[in-house]
Amino acid sequence: MFGLFGLIVALILTAEIVVLAVLGTVAPDVPALGLAPIVPLTLFVALLARRWTSSLSYRMGEISPEDIADPGRQPPAEDSPEQLSSSIVERTAEIRRSLAEEPSDIRVEMCTLGYMACVNDMITLTHLANAELPNAGFFRRVQLRRARKKATDALAEARKALPPGALRATRQEQQ
Repeated sequence: MFGLFGLIVALILTAEIVVLAVLGTVAPDVPALGLAPIVPLTLFVALLARRWTSSLSYRMGEISPEDIADPGRQPPAEDSPEQLSSSIVERTAEIRRSLAEEPSDIRVEMCTLGYMACVNDMITLTHLANAELPNAGFFRRVQLRRARKKATDALAEARKALPPGALRATRQEQQ
């Protein structure tokens, strides 16, 4: 139910119960029953702490700007070539779809920035595949080449969808 939190609380409560039992047998003069309310009090405090740390207001303080800007994205170094390839294919399809609708200047600029990010990921994909190719078996080499080919083809299609001159300079670079 609580995972690691529940395990830790259970261990603490067990330790308290064992200490109270040992205290009652080792030191009969100490009122062990007087200390018994410590166990439910510990459980109550632990449940309150759990409720407070899982509340939205507490978690809001734990969010960084990087988490907001790019939630769930792992660094490219940890991505496999296949994951990078499918990410490139998916993003370039979205670029082509966006430009097929009604491409305004801002939309073209955003798609150009997205295309440049895909090109950067393609460079990472090529480096990952080249590093893995020498030690890869036959089937793995076929998989790596196929992933690279899919990404290359998708980038070529996205490049065709961009208007002429879109990649020369973005509006921010012109200023």
